[in-house]
Amino acid sequence: MKLTKMSHSCVRLEKDGQTLVLDPGAFSEEDAALGADAILVTHEHFDHFSEERLRTALDANPAVEIWTLKSVAEKISTAFPGRVHTVGHGDTFTAAGFDVQVHGELHAVIHPDIPRITNVGYLVDGGRIFHPGDALTVPDHAVETLMLPVMAPWSKISEVIDYVREVKPQRAYDIHDALLTDLARPVYDNQIGALGGAEHLRLQPRESTAL
Repeated sequence: MKLTKMSHSCVRLEKDGQTLVLDPGAFSEEDAALGADAILVTHEHFDHFSEERLRTALDANPAVEIWTLKSVAEKISTAFPGRVHTVGHGDTFTAAGFDVQVHGELHAVIHPDIPRITNVGYLVDGGRIFHPGDALTVPDHAVETLMLPVMAPWSKISEVIDYVREVKPQRAYDIHDALLTDLARPVYDNQIGALGGAEHLRLQPRESTAL
């Protein structure tokens, strides 16, 4: 499997000639979803869900399908009947040749005064990769590669470190990093790497690795 990190929380997975794209949001490249055979979206926030990027991908390839939660599906399903599938915690499906399990129900708490929205995470190919979206969901399954929301308005670094410890992946790659400055990156690298208990890695936008 080939993993390509796009900007912020978007990643592309390639296997057996097919491509699965997760969370092509407004902070991701304009072509982040182009060439996808299937797209997964974790929740409705603009940095994870860009209607423009999804429409571009679906217009370019009539075979592309989307799996996402209800709040996102309602925004785009009318324009693409039969191509947008609604999922929730506990669901399983196959997209672009990848086996996917859905884990989680709610976005992390931003502030007690802000109502929590729904958020789902996607466990791909039996735990080879887990993308939690904007939550610190711990799946009831071993995880090889954790896509780690490293910096967000709703988190602090101690929570990020404890999340890695709880999931116990073999490795963790940073996502949700568009707001993390270059000045701060060594601090996060040192602390998560030293205390998380797993190999902590980062890919630059459009950089790839084999898993």
